Amino acid sequence: MEGESMSRLPGLDLLRAMAIAWVMVFHSYIIGGWGHFGGIEPNGWMGVDLFFVLSGFLIGTQVLRPLAAGCAFSFGEFYQRRAFRILPAYLLVVAAYFVWPSIREQGGIQPLWQFLTFTVNLLIDAKGHLAFSHVWSLCVEEHFYLLFPLLAWWLARRPSVVRFTVVCTAVVLAGMVIRGMAWLHFLAPDAVIDQNSYGNAFLERIYYPTWSRLDGLLMGVMLATASVYRPVLWSRWGRHANGFLLAGVAVVGGSIWLFRDRTGFIPTVLGYPLLSFGMGLLVLAGAQASGWLARVRVPGAAWLAAVSYSMYLSHKAVLHVTETATGHWLDGHGVLTFAGYASAVLGVGALLYYGVERPFLTLRKQVLRQASATARADGIAAGAGTEAA
Repeated sequence: MEGESMSRLPGLDLLRAMAIAWVMVFHSYIIGGWGHFGGIEPNGWMGVDLFFVLSGFLIGTQVLRPLAAGCAFSFGEFYQRRAFRILPAYLLVVAAYFVWPSIREQGGIQPLWQFLTFTVNLLIDAKGHLAFSHVWSLCVEEHFYLLFPLLAWWLARRPSVVRFTVVCTAVVLAGMVIRGMAWLHFLAPDAVIDQNSYGNAFLERIYYPTWSRLDGLLMGVMLATASVYRPVLWSRWGRHANGFLLAGVAVVGGSIWLFRDRTGFIPTVLGYPLLSFGMGLLVLAGAQASGWLARVRVPGAAWLAAVSYSMYLSHKAVLHVTETATGHWLDGHGVLTFAGYASAVLGVGALLYYGVERPFLTLRKQVLRQASATARADGIAAGAGTEAA
């Protein structure tokens, strides 16, 4: 749920703000609190797929640019940047969940070591351990951060459209096959014991595992590859940004229709690539300076995008605590209910961002700047030594 903002593209900030708002509404719909929002809340889980495409595009661009320029890629610097960006706020929220069980939106929680190793989405027991379960999407992104630079480096050694196409096609088809087989084995009518086991099997076998949810990240990487390796084509696409936006809205709308039965076989196999394609069209439109998304100014959107990671980490616990403390008089009052829960989520998200996330981002700049200066000094010294020899 987290992405590097490169040079702050306003269209992508708007999409990120929309994604986090959609996810918040969905989780409030699931665990209670904010009420109804005209029917958009049941599909709010799709905001996660938009986050995946955004991350794939932004991180993909960050990795591919030096490789395309023929520069040496620093794996150490990349992982260091990721660690400073992700771990401080994340570890604080993990600690809160284990130190104060009362903030958990669900009673049971997976073992601590799974949160520390980002394996919750692979090992979760959905029957009774769903507290902080939304971290599954961060686990998917962590696996992406770990493996994608290695794959990109390997492909960039001998750039080939054919190889790239084969790899992308293989990832999409593998995801479809894995989800389809999991559905037939665990969710087919003759494999289901009851409705609860059906829902648990869906989460554990299809919705959470990394190998089932790579479509959005891949779509983002494909967009990043086009922007880096085909700048002329990317520029041409920019002339049609609004057309891509309308097409994206249409495809996402078609995905919503397909996912009416969210756990059915057809949406399980085909729905995620289709949804990711639609989200990819939106990100393509948002990344172009000429489109509506880049030119429209929504007050607070850039700020909401900036604090989205901290809000993502903390929002379920905040919803639960707010419901426990004030729900007896806050709920059922329409706008007042919305304002109360929204203010709590925004307030804690801002506190986590300004108190933890932002200071560590500042520290990251200092550390990387010092490391770069040290590397330059070592290079100059080595060059002088060579000349003297």
